[in-house]
Amino acid sequence: MTVTDRIALDPLGTDIAGEIERLRSLGPIVPVELPGGIPAWAPTGYDTLKELILDPRVSKDPRLHWKLWPEIGEHPSWGWILVWVGVVNMLNTYGVDHARLRKLVAPSFTQRRTEAMRPRVEAITAELLDELAAAGENGETVDVRALLGYPLPMRMICELFGVPDELTADTGRMIAAIMDTSDPTPAHAQSVQRQIGTVLPALIAHRTEHPGDDLTTELIRVRDEDGDRLDDEELLYTLLLVIGAGFETTVNLICNAVVALLRQPEQLAAVRSGKVGWDAVVDETLRVHPSIASLPLRYAVEDITVDGITIPAGDAIITTYAAAGLDPAHYGPDAEVFDAARGADDHMAFGIGVHRCIGAPLARVEALTALPAFFDRFPDVRLAADADELRQVPSFIAFGWQEVPVRLRA
Repeated sequence: MTVTDRIALDPLGTDIAGEIERLRSLGPIVPVELPGGIPAWAPTGYDTLKELILDPRVSKDPRLHWKLWPEIGEHPSWGWILVWVGVVNMLNTYGVDHARLRKLVAPSFTQRRTEAMRPRVEAITAELLDELAAAGENGETVDVRALLGYPLPMRMICELFGVPDELTADTGRMIAAIMDTSDPTPAHAQSVQRQIGTVLPALIAHRTEHPGDDLTTELIRVRDEDGDRLDDEELLYTLLLVIGAGFETTVNLICNAVVALLRQPEQLAAVRSGKVGWDAVVDETLRVHPSIASLPLRYAVEDITVDGITIPAGDAIITTYAAAGLDPAHYGPDAEVFDAARGADDHMAFGIGVHRCIGAPLARVEALTALPAFFDRFPDVRLAADADELRQVPSFIAFGWQEVPVRLRA
């Protein structure tokens, strides 16, 4: 296969697992096209992805290392990628700049700080379960995503960052628009940029006028007192990254776990009996259905040869977490099967190395609170849709469901 035979990824993410299987049949690393025709390389196996992530010759800074960066403005259908790679935050920096930006945020997501949030997570979960019970008390179909999976991480991240109530809905819509890769048109890209340029400045203005005990206030203080550590652009896009990553991925984690367990009642029975722990459920969910399937972009600083295939310097690489988790060479011939007893705690769904997700401890606390509480409260819950009726969110990046319809009683 040559780079002229690039495989176009489905922008809707309709069948992520099937697409991965087809790509893997073509080799360990495959030339692909992202929505809008953006060329990239897709690793198709666990070891290949891990090797590239940890390779110091792979960068996350497009301004320094993506050979197509200077011409991105010449491609109107590439505008959607700018919110992922064209902003300055710790997701798209390299070396000392990445370390500087990460150091500003990481202390707020330590295990100790996260544990201190657990009582609040438990309180919100209990409140949401009451609302869920009321909505489905007469046997009506209810959406677990809308009533539990979404509002729990949204409320937690908004409290952590001091997002006022009047901006909460707009914040959710902004992140959903960023994750939506189904429409690589200039109009969609402009809409996303308008939302970012409205919601986040409003948050910064609110917390500048009304400072509080929250991370936005702390980042504003750093900007104002020590501009060398954080400028206006970095403040804006650091908030975008951490708020977005802090709730969207946890929504998918909770909902993907609910669907996996309801589809396989024997697995749920093993968990309820204590044979399998909830930690194992979370890890297996992240392996089989990682909240982020493929993350754009990384770049080859120099020519890199992997498994006999050379990625030329300046070429882009997508971080294929879903492909790694479903790799039969690493997880066995039944890698596509959800098996919480597998003990797959070596998954890379939170990333590895210097770019490992700083919000991983909070995501785990939220999932490990919501999931057992949900299934304890509703022991007879069942899916109210066939497997082929559930709709994947319109994204090749996110891996999750648009709705999770259930009936709470048999």
